[in-house]
Amino acid sequence: MFYGWLANFVLLIHLGFILFVALGGLAVLRRPRLAWLHLPCVTWGVAVELMGWYCPLTPLENRFRLLAGEEGYAGDFLQHYLLATIYPEGLTRGAQTAIGLAALLVNVLIYGWLLIRGRQ
Repeated sequence: MFYGWLANFVLLIHLGFILFVALGGLAVLRRPRLAWLHLPCVTWGVAVELMGWYCPLTPLENRFRLLAGEEGYAGDFLQHYLLATIYPEGLTRGAQTAIGLAALLVNVLIYGWLLIRGRQ
């Protein structure tokens, strides 16, 4: 039971990180000092998607699931939990690249707007 709890905790941390990467720029608009935390997270999140890497939280969650007597899963967090709902065939390399580019574009727009606003 303890390992199952840990697996779910890692899952929530993973989801929170993804949401922060995707939407944290909006928080930075309100509190620009958050940029020091958000920019490294965006850099990592985009790199993971564009390079096809696995986030270290995925194998950690799988390990806890196995220790809890549950089955781990193949693929990464997005493929297993999020895209499996949207794309039943699974995550393709092209979809992963598109996600990374979309995250990059959204954040470039937000930070660009912040820079322009700061110069005025």
